[in-house]
Amino acid sequence: MEFTQPLARLIEYFQKLPSIGPKTAMRLALHVIKMPENEVSNFANALIDAKSRISYCKTCFNMSESDPCEICSDITRNKNIICIVSETKDLMAIEKTNEFHGLYHVLQGLISPIDGIGPDDIRIKELLYRLSKEDVKEVILALNPSVEGEATSLYLNKLLKPFNIKITRIAFGLPMGSELEYADEMTLARALDDRVEI
Repeated sequence: MEFTQPLARLIEYFQKLPSIGPKTAMRLALHVIKMPENEVSNFANALIDAKSRISYCKTCFNMSESDPCEICSDITRNKNIICIVSETKDLMAIEKTNEFHGLYHVLQGLISPIDGIGPDDIRIKELLYRLSKEDVKEVILALNPSVEGEATSLYLNKLLKPFNIKITRIAFGLPMGSELEYADEMTLARALDDRVEI
């Protein structure tokens, strides 16, 4: 079916978002068209504002408006524990549990040779630098239980051993291949509580 050009373009942009197929993109586009003009304008401004004001914390690489981010600058957090996650969405999922009160390090990806992503393409060097400068007692590996997550965990475990710090990994009550961001708070809280040393 042929759509008028502005609608087709809007559908095309929605379809570029992750997990949005053609039907969902069409529904979202039609919904936006039906919204009052001021709401569409506010929505567009929120997108532009978020894009222009959010960057990465130079300490942990979490998305934030400030540097250091809100978590790194929170004096009530336990500075001796760093939880390593692959993406900000995983950090957000763990934060929702209210069970973890340490710091984070966001790798901005996972090692994936098939996709051409090696250790130098993610924030591993920055993690090693942090560990050499900060008084860290424990590192928690909270990476997805996927082939890429396993490969990254094994690689990190090998690199972190010489630092002589406790290396733990969250326990997973999640099926292999699932994503942290889709887990419920209870499952994630249990996984954090049941982490094991590796």
